[in-house]
Amino acid sequence: MRVLLIDDDVRTSQSVTELLKKSQFGVDTAYSASEGMKYALSGCHDIIILEKTLSDMDGISFVQKLRLENKSVPIMFLSDETKDADVVGGLYAGADDYVRKPCSPDELIARVVALTRRKGEIKNDVITFNDFIFDKGACEIRNKSGDVIKLSLKELLILGLLCDSPRQIIRKEDIIEKIWGGDSDAEYNNVEVYISFLRKKMEQLRVHVMIRTSRGLGYSLEEAI
Repeated sequence: MRVLLIDDDVRTSQSVTELLKKSQFGVDTAYSASEGMKYALSGCHDIIILEKTLSDMDGISFVQKLRLENKSVPIMFLSDETKDADVVGGLYAGADDYVRKPCSPDELIARVVALTRRKGEIKNDVITFNDFIFDKGACEIRNKSGDVIKLSLKELLILGLLCDSPRQIIRKEDIIEKIWGGDSDAEYNNVEVYISFLRKKMEQLRVHVMIRTSRGLGYSLEEAI
């Protein structure tokens, strides 16, 4: 199981990460909402744990924004804000649980396990296109022979955009906006580098699917001729 922990308090993040790893969870840590959102949109995590008060975005807005992206990953607030109104507000925003700090290690792990168990009831985010299989949850691509190749976070996010709209051109500007953010210094060659990585991995699988370049426009996921 893989956990995304979002908390700008470094000391708290380190202690929670250590606890989760002792319980055999994989952990990715983000120290800001913007960094956390990039991880969250990858679809790689079984649960997200976040502080309600973050320096660049409040947790309520974070959860609402993530739910608007149709992400059904379980979300738990682990917060210093302990009033009943805080708990109710967090749950109404779209969180699945709200844990007040301080919390005993045993209770925290039990709640995480309960939420990840419920995730099994949520549909698996697997996309099949011809003989090409894209598993967002596992962060990997496969062919129907069972060969598997893992993806990096950026590769996963870019491929996700292409797979969400197969045979449609996705503009480079839109990829940069969605993956790197509107205030990013990312340039077109950043996109080209990751597209090249994805193509090489897809070629290794020998699938009949390709990423087509429409010069001056963008990229699309197409059946290979």
